[in-house]
Amino acid sequence: MIFCQSCRGEQKSGNISVVQEDEGGNAKVNSIEVLPLHPAPGQYFRIVAAGGKDLTKARVEINGPSGNISPVKERSGGDDPFWRVDSFEGLSAGKYTSKLTRKGRVIGSLDFEVTKRPAINNAGVVWKSINGWNSGMEVLYSAWISALFQGCDESMTWTALHQVTRDSTRNFLYNSLSLGEDKAVGREIVIMQPDCADNPFFLRAYFSWKLGLPFGFHLCSRGYLHHSPETGQWVTNESSTAQTGIVLAFNAFLRKVADGVHSGTARTSLTDENSDYYPVPLERRDLRPGTVYADPYGHTLILTGWMQQASGKPGMLLSVDAQPDGTVGIKRFWKGNFLFNTAEVVGEPGFKAFRPVSLKNGNFLPFKNKSLTAGSGFVPFSLQQRKMDDNVFYHTMDRLINPESLDPESAMLDQITALHEQLQVRVISVGNGEKYMSSHPGAVIPMPSSATGIFLAGGQWEDFSTPNRDLRLLIAIDAVEGFPDKVAGSPHEYKVRDSETPEHIKERLKSILEKKAGELTISYIRSDGSEQKLTLADIMARKDAFEVAYNPNDGIEIRWGAPENSREHSACRRHAPANQGETMRSVRSWFHKRLHPPT
Repeated sequence: MIFCQSCRGEQKSGNISVVQEDEGGNAKVNSIEVLPLHPAPGQYFRIVAAGGKDLTKARVEINGPSGNISPVKERSGGDDPFWRVDSFEGLSAGKYTSKLTRKGRVIGSLDFEVTKRPAINNAGVVWKSINGWNSGMEVLYSAWISALFQGCDESMTWTALHQVTRDSTRNFLYNSLSLGEDKAVGREIVIMQPDCADNPFFLRAYFSWKLGLPFGFHLCSRGYLHHSPETGQWVTNESSTAQTGIVLAFNAFLRKVADGVHSGTARTSLTDENSDYYPVPLERRDLRPGTVYADPYGHTLILTGWMQQASGKPGMLLSVDAQPDGTVGIKRFWKGNFLFNTAEVVGEPGFKAFRPVSLKNGNFLPFKNKSLTAGSGFVPFSLQQRKMDDNVFYHTMDRLINPESLDPESAMLDQITALHEQLQVRVISVGNGEKYMSSHPGAVIPMPSSATGIFLAGGQWEDFSTPNRDLRLLIAIDAVEGFPDKVAGSPHEYKVRDSETPEHIKERLKSILEKKAGELTISYIRSDGSEQKLTLADIMARKDAFEVAYNPNDGIEIRWGAPENSREHSACRRHAPANQGETMRSVRSWFHKRLHPPT
């Protein structure tokens, strides 16, 4: 076990003593912090701890010049790691000890001082690194991601990542630099508006900045078929900056990160020692919050937590992603959101963790693959996913999410719900494009002329078109429609009666699908301002139209596949230029085959 506390200025690390209560590790404390890092006299502060399950049941108190102090607010959660946040009113100046006790035994303690805050001096760099990453800090990072998105489900979206970090009830690093950096108003506040490739790096950079940890990213090639993207120059937080303000320097650095990372960054070779990420095992304990998923076609997601399977209800593995239009939202693991393929793709996809960086004599030392073993305290390096068959991948993940076999009905309904959630997200994405076109009458967004460009181009096309999302939607529809056949073909994977034939199972599931597809709906606003309601059955019946429904220059009715001679379509007032229509028809085969051109 490693225990850590970050510091700034002249403050030294606290003395932390911990006992291991049982062999299962339920009482372990991997990390304990006081936040802000330098509580000033009278300043509200938090004690944050991360570790084993019993941590959430521990009692926290503070002893010192102000007497024995109990928290005024408590919050806990997580699942490997577990975490707790205890908030305290301001204290008088002096030295204090925070103790975590469980069943009368001290399982963790931290010495800290309440004093006038020292000024932060970054000496011309974005921020100075005070401590290196160790296993305790990695656990705390996972805990932070878990706490940040606690209780969030697929219905939750934000227009920018900083909307989440500005929520003091979620973000236990809120204002931890005591600069007002996370307040919603002010000149020097954190601005984070990532796309999908940036999102993991923005979260990691924010956490590193707050706690004085090393952070960096490699400039990287795009790669090409049979040749993974390659890493180049390493840009770190100790790069020089012309910005004098601490927060403004951080914002400027994030813009540099956004310019430097891209869809290929997460798909470097799994054995690349210079990569920013390294591959991890497909094991429940290793896929913890903060783990990044790099799909084979350039999308990335960050795991936020697990929901345990219980009483026949399916479990869930949740994640957060960002879209080019600025939307940040929660996604569940399933085939419609997490694509996996290792054949004829650029680079190597899969679940990956950020490579930890130690600090020695002021030098940054990234951990090598061979050092990332199970005994190191870090999530271990693993090549399990290399060249893995996609069916094996999804089966492995299904067993992790639902260790006990599901009854076919519950599994069918879970798939239908996931598809419905995906459509609700599309309503937002298409609506964002429609808002832009409505506010720019007569505008035509340039469209790339190749299949690769359509899926990869930047600018307004990337912001408001939906080719990648629509390809995932088509794959999701196929998964739902094909689920009855899947169960009938492998009934041993589910809780089915021995007397029930595969054909009977299939017909029963098709009946459930037909009923639910007729009940679940989404709505969008037509070009004439009227509301159009579509059932899930409507969407599935017109799935072929979604092979050419991604162009924001088309009216919203076309974006939702309205039949040409229908009343729904009659409100349409906008069509993509003829040459764009020809290009879309020429690349339609990729959508029809449910394949992504190598990018």
